[in-house]
Amino acid sequence: MKKTAIMGFGNPCRSDDGVGCFVIEQLKNQFAENEQVSLFDMGTSAFEVLFHLQGHERIIVVDAVVNSGETPGTLYRLPASEINAHIQDDPMVFLHSLKWDQALSYAKKILREAYPDDIQVYLIAVDNLRLDIGLSQPVREAGDRVVALILNELELATYDTTA
Repeated sequence: MKKTAIMGFGNPCRSDDGVGCFVIEQLKNQFAENEQVSLFDMGTSAFEVLFHLQGHERIIVVDAVVNSGETPGTLYRLPASEINAHIQDDPMVFLHSLKWDQALSYAKKILREAYPDDIQVYLIAVDNLRLDIGLSQPVREAGDRVVALILNELELATYDTTA
């Protein structure tokens, strides 16, 4: 397995915006003993975390997307061409509020030739960013789907043989 960094973005104090952090929390039990997978909660100290991406061959990003026009919980998986189109040479950011495309832009600058080619981005449509703890049901279900997709992608999915 490729050494993989999984980064969950969002603010868990802003309801559905915290879905990326929720996914990281759900994956912690699966990867507690796995040195090939690093989990990064990008909700609070996102910029500092980027320096820890050195040595990873794959990056998986999970974030909320606002104003998509889709029903909350709609899941998007971006193709590599779309991800590369969002990489900016010099993105303007507030260090306490870093989004997935800005993080990848800075990661590319920091990692230089070590920046991996294998990057996946999962975005989940949301419309509730109010000051509130907890996810809405559709966004939580989408977060659970992303967890399953990541586990399947990393070939670590646990299959229920009783079904």
